[in-house]
Amino acid sequence: MTLIKSISGIRGTIGGAPGEGLSPLDVVKFASAYGTWLKRRSGKNKIKVVLGRDARISGKMVETLVTGSLIGLGIEVINLGLSTTPTVEVAVPGENADGGIILTASHNPKQWNALKLLNEKGEFISGLDGAGLLAIAEANDFAYSPVDELGTVVEKDYLRRHIDMILELDLVDVEAIKNARFKVAVDAVNSTGGMYVPALLKALGVEEVFELYCDPTGHFPHNPEPLPEHLTDLSSVVKKEGAHLGVVVDPDVDRLAIVCEDGAMFGEEYTLVAVSDYVLTHTKGNTVSNMSSTRALRDITEKHGCHYTAAAVGEVNVVNQMKNTNAVIGGEGNGGVIYPALHYGRDALVGIALFLSHLAHKKCSCSALRASYPDYTISKNKIQLTPEINVDKVLSSMASRYKDQPVSTVDGVKIEFGQEWVHLRKSNTEPIIRVYSESENAEKANSLAHKIMNEIKTIVASKNAVPS
Repeated sequence: MTLIKSISGIRGTIGGAPGEGLSPLDVVKFASAYGTWLKRRSGKNKIKVVLGRDARISGKMVETLVTGSLIGLGIEVINLGLSTTPTVEVAVPGENADGGIILTASHNPKQWNALKLLNEKGEFISGLDGAGLLAIAEANDFAYSPVDELGTVVEKDYLRRHIDMILELDLVDVEAIKNARFKVAVDAVNSTGGMYVPALLKALGVEEVFELYCDPTGHFPHNPEPLPEHLTDLSSVVKKEGAHLGVVVDPDVDRLAIVCEDGAMFGEEYTLVAVSDYVLTHTKGNTVSNMSSTRALRDITEKHGCHYTAAAVGEVNVVNQMKNTNAVIGGEGNGGVIYPALHYGRDALVGIALFLSHLAHKKCSCSALRASYPDYTISKNKIQLTPEINVDKVLSSMASRYKDQPVSTVDGVKIEFGQEWVHLRKSNTEPIIRVYSESENAEKANSLAHKIMNEIKTIVASKNAVPS
């Protein structure tokens, strides 16, 4: 059993002893800490919290526990029921609420669940706020309301409202999508995307939708992370039905991947690239992605005469950098599109609408659109170290070794070699260095990674990385 408490929320596997898995006691404790933190933050006697969940098997149980805890604190709960992460994010300011909770473990398997926590803007809470919340939880520093001051529950459905907000965006061209007469296959991994994505596609005027795994039962038919090796069924449906493309979302609908008409992968890294190309064609401005995302976004941004900035890994960091640079589009290379014209959060639904608008304007196949972008491949590796190794010292040594190259130490160490790069990040939970590298093909990306990994092993073997 696993339980992970972090500044961004609490996640774990269902079952086990309290403090070891995501037990009912742990859910109540953390929900109570969050509600207490919100009340202190707002300074108000009565506050509102928006709650939504993906279709996980454990979702209803966790929802009941969270709702009861918040009611016990005198909080009004606006329960969206089966929903998506971006829907809860837009609902928080839409309802003038003080915060929001999404019950989802994102791309993790069905035995996992989590509480993702939002502030009054509908954005993920900061590291500083998360630390304060954790302190409240560890100290059990909360008190519940007397019977006459208990909170209430209001149930609302935000599906149509979220879709309408997307349809109202200037760059979502419903007429062009209708005229393109798209046929689209959808894999929603039997979660809430099965409710939202087909509804969105029909509202956009997509001619025909082929639904695959769109029954929100929580029984994931395959690993729910939208990686190529998990999308063979969708690829087959696209080819069999003659669809123009396939779309796949993760269980909470904040990540989007595309399958081309020939069954080939568009590439999760390239979802943001394509959407950004479309946005920058119509709205000049800055872009942001995290340091482990493809260089292709930078290339496309500069092609449009605009400026790209890399942020530390993590949605909160990307959002902060987008605000700092007034970016018009940004996100993460895992298929996470953040479009500030709608809200500051990864949103697969707005990603779908913008991607289809782009494809309709281009009047080309999905594979031809993909071929129009610079072609890079990312290699992901890791080095297992022993606990006595000073990982920070290793990273510092690597930064010094390549001081004549463009080096960033904002998040670990990122070293650029022309159009290639390598990004070294340490794990916060185990003695591991994650090694991400990118080049023009897999062979070169792997070669660069192994070169850097061998240099790290040399540093470790020299005992310079071991505290004296």
